[in-house]
Amino acid sequence: MSTSASGYDLQPLSPAEIERLAAKLTPEERTVLLDHGTERPFCGTLLDNKQDGVYYCRLCDLPLFRSDAKFDSGTGWPSFFQPFDSGHIRAIEDTSLGMTRIEVRCPRCDSHLGHVFPDGPPPTGQRYCLNSVALDFRPAQI
Repeated sequence: MSTSASGYDLQPLSPAEIERLAAKLTPEERTVLLDHGTERPFCGTLLDNKQDGVYYCRLCDLPLFRSDAKFDSGTGWPSFFQPFDSGHIRAIEDTSLGMTRIEVRCPRCDSHLGHVFPDGPPPTGQRYCLNSVALDFRPAQI
């Protein structure tokens, strides 16, 4: 079994389990997560979220980003400078639109989350540009 440094199970889900979990998705969530689509900029429900908490994969519930790594990139999508755990993100070269980008996927369910660019703030210089519909936000417990 594969476990992340923060103790989460990263064992890839079976196609049957992915389909079972996908049954709860809206058509837009399916398009983004399973068909590698992109939501329109400035429309995502989590773009302006400033609450403390954690952002999870909408499909398999793996924690992906903490709110203290979120920043306003001005791009129209929620942006983060580092993941919850480096093992919780899988990067894949994407040449689909005639340019080379790095696609970000969930390592457990292979859902498309967004892309990462090398123009983020310190300390990492990374901008993980994500689709709101790919994420499930949970506020911090007080």
